[in-house]
Amino acid sequence: MVKEKYQAKMVFAHAGGMWRAGPELTAMIFTCGKIGEAVLLDLYETPVKINTTELMALSQQRWQEQMNAWLVEYEQLNKNR
Repeated sequence: MVKEKYQAKMVFAHAGGMWRAGPELTAMIFTCGKIGEAVLLDLYETPVKINTTELMALSQQRWQEQMNAWLVEYEQLNKNR
């Protein structure tokens, strides 16, 4: 249940598309090669023109925020057991 909660919080909107922060999105952005514009498929398989630098920054920020929150909740649950 905790995993699903934080996975849902990984989804965000950017440049008219919906994205899920995580290793898959990071890898997809890295495969674009050069920093700049690229066309990627979002969560709904819609092609979206994005700025790779902006999307990477937003994705990494969202990922780290949620992973930190997940860790805090996980540690609290383990402490309460």
